Amino acid sequence: MTRLILKWALNSCALFFVLKLISGVQIDRFQDLLLATLVIGLLNSFLRPILILLTLPVTVITLGLFTLVINGVIFYLTAHLVAGFHISGFGAAFLAALLFSLFSFILNMVFGTKK
Repeated sequence: MTRLILKWALNSCALFFVLKLISGVQIDRFQDLLLATLVIGLLNSFLRPILILLTLPVTVITLGLFTLVINGVIFYLTAHLVAGFHISGFGAAFLAALLFSLFSFILNMVFGTKK
């Protein structure tokens, strides 16, 4: 349970870094940041595998690069689901998802949230 809370906190920090770096991504309140992190995690857990399965031929043709587009779609969808989380367009969502993945990977590696 503590590992899950630590991972959520680290992903919230990663999202905070993305907010500071990309001008097209904005948040109204701190609670919206936490909620957006939760929604991104839930969408990555449940919707992302379905999208990857449905787009498998395109993903194979692009040698896996289409998963970056799927990550951008997840971010863009999160902006529509969370009222205080705003993204100016798909380009900003794509870049934000890319940076979020990078920051999240680094933070989780440094703090050792894997088993």
